[in-house]
Formats: sequence, C-alpha cells, structure tokens
Amino acid sequence: MWQPPQREQQADERESSRAEEAEDKKDMQQRDVYQPRDTHMASGELNALLGRGSEFEGKLAFEGKVRIDGTFTGEISTNDTLHIGEGAKVSAEISCGTVIVEGEVTGNIKATSAVELHRPAKVRGDITAPSLMVEKGVIFEGRSKMDSLEASNVVTLRAAADED
Repeated sequence: MWQPPQREQQADERESSRAEEAEDKKDMQQRDVYQPRDTHMASGELNALLGRGSEFEGKLAFEGKVRIDGTFTGEISTNDTLHIGEGAKVSAEISCGTVIVEGEVTGNIKATSAVELHRPAKVRGDITAPSLMVEKGVIFEGRSKMDSLEASNVVTLRAAADED
C-alpha cells in the first residue's frame, strides 16, 4: 500500500492543528465578548465614575448614580445621586437629589432629598436639604438650611427625545 512521504504528512498535521487552534481561539473570543447590562435594573450600580487621578472641568448633568473620586471643578446637577468619594476634590455648585460626601467639597450643595457627610469629608459651603446627616469627625464650614421637598427649586432634567 502506498503512503505519502513523511514531510507531506507532517505538513498536513500542522495545517489541521493550526485550523483547530484558530477555531479554539475564535470560541474563546466569543465567550469573552463584553455583554452590556442595563444599569438601571440593579439598584446601587454606577452610571459613571470619575476615578482617582482624573480631572474634569465643566458642567455635569446626569441620570442615575455617579461617583467622583478624582478632581472636579464646575457645576453638577441631577435629580439622582452624586457620591463624592474619599480623596476626591470637588469645587462646584451642586444641585442634586441625594449627595453623599466622603471627600472635599468647596461650594454650595442643594439637595432635594438628602445630604450625607461621612468621615473624612471636608465641606466648605452652604448646604440646603430636607435631610442632613453629619458623621462625627467631618469638617463642615458653612451654613445649613433645612428645606422641605416642596420648597426646592431643582429643575427636572429630561432628554431631548422626551419632549416629543
């Protein structure tokens, strides 16, 4: 019985082995594909994060929960939750639903729901909110005013598509 020479047989084996490797790699890539999740489905999930070492200057308007761990200068407005993490430095006029502060804030804070100041927060500015919680060890230099929910003048933000 005739058999092909050894070299051709080895080349055929390498060719089929490469095809198998390519197929395996393709399968792995398909399994590793990022599957986006609806962030509004689970409570407590972040919509955006300005991480440590990041700096941003301007106006920030958002829906959902946003956390700032970096440096921000400007204006922040939302009806939802802003979390200023430990180590963050924010110099802004803030108008939100709920504000949680663990970092440093210079500027006035107006909240329609609540403001929470957790150690080691440092806030220099006035706070207006129906609910204010200050943890022991927080530095707060400013005035506080307890406004009812009805007296708040925070404007509701809507996407352009919502106006149709």
